[in-house]
Amino acid sequence: MKLLMLGGTEFVGRAVTEAALARGWQVTVFHRGRHAAPEGAAVLHGERGEAGPEGLAALRAGEWDAVVDTWSGAPSAVRDAARLLAGRVGRYAYVSSRSVYAYPAAYGLDEDGPLVTGSADATDAEDYAVAKRGGELAALEAFGERALLVRAGLILGPYENIGRLPWWLGRIARGGPVLAPGPREMALQYIDVRDLAEWTLDALEAGLGGAYNLVSEVGHATMGELLESCVKVTGSDAELRWTAPEDVLAAGVEPWTELPVWLAPGELQDAMYGADVSRALATGLRCRPIAETVADTWAWLRSIGGVAPQRPDRPAVGLAAAKEAAALR
Repeated sequence: MKLLMLGGTEFVGRAVTEAALARGWQVTVFHRGRHAAPEGAAVLHGERGEAGPEGLAALRAGEWDAVVDTWSGAPSAVRDAARLLAGRVGRYAYVSSRSVYAYPAAYGLDEDGPLVTGSADATDAEDYAVAKRGGELAALEAFGERALLVRAGLILGPYENIGRLPWWLGRIARGGPVLAPGPREMALQYIDVRDLAEWTLDALEAGLGGAYNLVSEVGHATMGELLESCVKVTGSDAELRWTAPEDVLAAGVEPWTELPVWLAPGELQDAMYGADVSRALATGLRCRPIAETVADTWAWLRSIGGVAPQRPDRPAVGLAAAKEAAALR
């Protein structure tokens, strides 16, 4: 297989590129040149977004079996790339998001649920859900049934540049009493970035098209298993102090941003951690244990000095030490 990776140097794009190279695929990475592409990939440089179609000059020639696009900015960038490549690429995988479902997404919602309204021609990305839906529409308009829409949820694993699992690992590695938001048995739904990569490549090879919710089954892991795995791999003396959701909220702690991954019971938790994933499971989705995701992310963090990269377009996450201490009193 000849794969064109739009991006390919950070987190999801890097995982896809490395997985394709490991299969012996010929991979071309198109990116801005700010980070090194994985060894073994051919490289083309350009600029998407505000640069418009002119920034895609390096892609005006060449043919590929498939393209993977992780773009999360303005949909017009997906439109421009998809239109340019439609006659020279077999299939187009767009890594989208379950945020495209109209809020609140009901617990157990499958891929046929109601969606937000988006436009392939939009030139801004102020609303993440609307932008992702616009990207989907851009891929569909250019590739039709040859478009694969990978609707991921929470993504964890090595190379994470959002900061969620890296923050928990760093906090627990420091040890001491840790505010552990309950309930301990809260069921999570997420995808290891490497499992996302493998399924996407399998799907492209099999000629799949259409939309797929791509996260683990509900309850593949719990909040307790996530944090206890962090304690184990870091070898710290951290004491997880499980705290009821209402007490966490009463302390003024923000779910998801100050306590990454965690959501209080309610419609947001149902929407985020209640997807029907039977379609992906039926097409071969396999999800590794949470302990493996945590251990490999910790090993990667240590290999780069303990500080994870941070996407400039996303705010830093995590709970300030003073606020945590106050909540634990």
